[in-house]
Amino acid sequence: WIKKYLDEYLPEEIKISPSKVIIVADSTFFGKRKDKMGTLVFKDVINNKIIATKHIQSETVDDYKQLFEFVKEKGFEVIGVILDGKRGLNKAFKDIPIQLCHFHQIAIVKRYLTNNPRLEASIDLLQITKKLPNIKKESFEKALNIWYVKYKSFLEEQTLNSNNGKLSPTHPRLLAAYKSLRNNLPYLFTYKRFRKLDFPNTTNALDGGVFAHMKKLMKLHQGLAKKRKIKLIDEYLSNYNKK
Repeated sequence: WIKKYLDEYLPEEIKISPSKVIIVADSTFFGKRKDKMGTLVFKDVINNKIIATKHIQSETVDDYKQLFEFVKEKGFEVIGVILDGKRGLNKAFKDIPIQLCHFHQIAIVKRYLTNNPRLEASIDLLQITKKLPNIKKESFEKALNIWYVKYKSFLEEQTLNSNNGKLSPTHPRLLAAYKSLRNNLPYLFTYKRFRKLDFPNTTNALDGGVFAHMKKLMKLHQGLAKKRKIKLIDEYLSNYNKK
């Protein structure tokens, strides 16, 4: 009887009146990777409301594009968007001011350099990166330029591969960390232009404010079939706006 009742139950659709919004866009996944069960969420930080969701099997640029088009068709005026730094996502939001999450950018650099790098160049670059949330764009860019000039020859070092006879960078992870900061620089300080709107510089409004609680809920009901898990997620997200 309970299973029948759950299967017949339909969660309420999210209904929000169109307005100007600043979107935090991110996705989270449940269970094992083979389950391919994830949810993409757009949350407006101005009104603290979830405005659109989409169940996904993998996180792709097309998923973000489709949900963005859906939001625009509903009449929302998107002032800006905050993303986690996944490569290529900025292409989904053409002509919209984009802010990359500082926590995710720091995490990207740490992933390349580790938390306790040994190379002097890596130590210096990590220290610069950690200042990201509390520094002006000009100062950050200046520090990055000074670092590059200092370690330019070190970055350009190459090693001969004895197997194929080709040259490759001697410090590829350090180079990748630097390129990540350099390529993302145009999107790291967008929030500074919207001080009056309290434009965030992280995706924490979703990571901590929505996903953390949602994952706790899912852990309490691990035995649910996939279709019922999706209903549980929809019900949670629908009720989030009623808080």
